[in-house]
Amino acid sequence: MILLQSPSRYLLQILSNRVQNLEKGVELDCQWVEFDDIRYHIQASAKNANVLLLSVSLPIPPPETVLFGGLPLGALEAIKAAYGVVAQILDPPRDGFNLTLKLNLSKLPPDEEHKHALLTKIASVREVVMGAPLRAVLKHLVSRTVPSDLGKPVALVHRPNESFFLVPQADKVTVIFPMRFNDSIDTVLATSFLQEFVEARRTAGLNNAPPCLWSPSPPQELKEAFTEALSANAGFVSFVIFPRHVEGRKLDRTVWNLSTFHAYVNYHVKCSECFMHTRMRRQVESLIQALDRAKPDSEKAKRSSPSRSFKRMSLKDGNNSLGSRSWK
Repeated sequence: MILLQSPSRYLLQILSNRVQNLEKGVELDCQWVEFDDIRYHIQASAKNANVLLLSVSLPIPPPETVLFGGLPLGALEAIKAAYGVVAQILDPPRDGFNLTLKLNLSKLPPDEEHKHALLTKIASVREVVMGAPLRAVLKHLVSRTVPSDLGKPVALVHRPNESFFLVPQADKVTVIFPMRFNDSIDTVLATSFLQEFVEARRTAGLNNAPPCLWSPSPPQELKEAFTEALSANAGFVSFVIFPRHVEGRKLDRTVWNLSTFHAYVNYHVKCSECFMHTRMRRQVESLIQALDRAKPDSEKAKRSSPSRSFKRMSLKDGNNSLGSRSWK
């Protein structure tokens, strides 16, 4: 299985190249889109090479999600805690974006290892922003404190016009994903993939993994959710997160894996579809070769017999031919 990387590789490459070539003072203006419709825009002027403007556009939220100033709950606090003096939040952000950060590269730590770690954290701005409410709920689980919204589903945006749900409890957090796909083939493959995903959890080597359940209908925990949010043509996947799954360094990995679970499934569904198409093409080629070998020998002889052809002669060849005849 392939897991998605939390830092944006393209953004990390831009930041690293900028730090290594500060003396050149090259003007920079670049936009790109990554999976789940996350859009980035980074700008830098040649006059002030140390300052970068990084803007991030999040997916369009569905009506059941709650945002604060266009950002998820706790995102501003998470940004300040993660980047410190290196990043300044601009209010309001650039037009068309939910967040704009003013990065001052001169305030990066001098140590190369710490500098690379902070640049990687900046390239993981998607995880910091979109994972902020999920991280806050899971921290209650780590500290064994009872959350204020005990037992009530909390909707978090993770894809355009789509959300997944958290159901916090005193000793566990249930994470529920309504799985939707536009293509009918993707829906069938995803349903089969998710059912096998649940079965794989029962193997001996995965005893410590979070319990996983799949259901074609909404689970009981979502009885208070919006009806529009419960339309899922590939069923509902539920993970039960216990304190042992978020202790220490496991918290960051758990937050990222849950935030990008739908993209993870979609990636493997597309890979499976591509693999099956490749196998089908190879099978057709082998059948065509078998049919060619089964043809009668008379047909093969007709194909291999030399056909009459005419060669167009040039003017020079014609003169040489006439000269040879007159000499004879």
